[in-house]
Amino acid sequence: MPLITDDTTAQWEVWSTTARVVVDDAAALADAKALVEAELAAVDQACSRFRPGSELALAERAGTDVEISDLLAGLVSAALEAARRTGGDVDPTLGDALARLGYDRDLSLVAVDGPPLPIQVRPAPGWQRIRLTGNRLTVPAGVRMDLGATAKAWTADHCARLAAGALGTGVLVELGGDIATAGAGPADGWKILVQDRADDPSCTVSVPSGAAMATSSTNSRTWRRGDRLLHHVLDPRTCQPAPRTWRSVTVVADRCVDANTWTTAALVRGQDAPEWLSGLGVPARLVARDGRVHTLGGWPS
Repeated sequence: MPLITDDTTAQWEVWSTTARVVVDDAAALADAKALVEAELAAVDQACSRFRPGSELALAERAGTDVEISDLLAGLVSAALEAARRTGGDVDPTLGDALARLGYDRDLSLVAVDGPPLPIQVRPAPGWQRIRLTGNRLTVPAGVRMDLGATAKAWTADHCARLAAGALGTGVLVELGGDIATAGAGPADGWKILVQDRADDPSCTVSVPSGAAMATSSTNSRTWRRGDRLLHHVLDPRTCQPAPRTWRSVTVVADRCVDANTWTTAALVRGQDAPEWLSGLGVPARLVARDGRVHTLGGWPS
């Protein structure tokens, strides 16, 4: 999701995507970027499924109740909350399924093309099997978690709050289409260009400071195995990529993690997504396979 930027913006590549920090006070930019970079490194060390020594990987290998950090507890709690709120459409126990499909390392290292893979249709182990009580986490033996559906959005929220509080400026943090804002932003709101890929339909919207936005896509984070084009949003009922009914779904909410929960679940729900999102009453924009744009719930102008 490109962002309309000016000289108050820093951007860099991380997690196989683009991170952006925008501040209302240019003098705070360097400190805001440094704060966000430090938090991204801490989150990566806490929950990356590509790091054998990450805190989450160590908890999984323990196969029993372990004490975890406040940071990892917050990340896991957000993932379990998303699962509950979507009836399991957003499930954090898809780590093995993604690895079987070839997404077993940072996306920048995943081969774009590869030989065919056997199609293994099976349900995910299930988020209900994960136990989190305070800072005590139990991941059953053999279950690998993937927090990708919520961790990036949760981190955007976390970083925006921290930076605004520490630096006393309005802050926008974007991590690959997950956008959170905090503090006193521009009087006319943050201007955001909503577009997943360069050839997709676009629009520019203004959101007030404190609002968040997320876009989930079936066109980004893709790779091919044989004649199958795969993407990273899996249906937990089958452990296969969700139907490509929508190129992308974007939602505006108070928290980025909420917006991303709804957009991910909408991709999984396919044709049922518009009715479901309408029932939630959230502002949403869906781009269909043929490029037609559907807006719901008072999508901002």
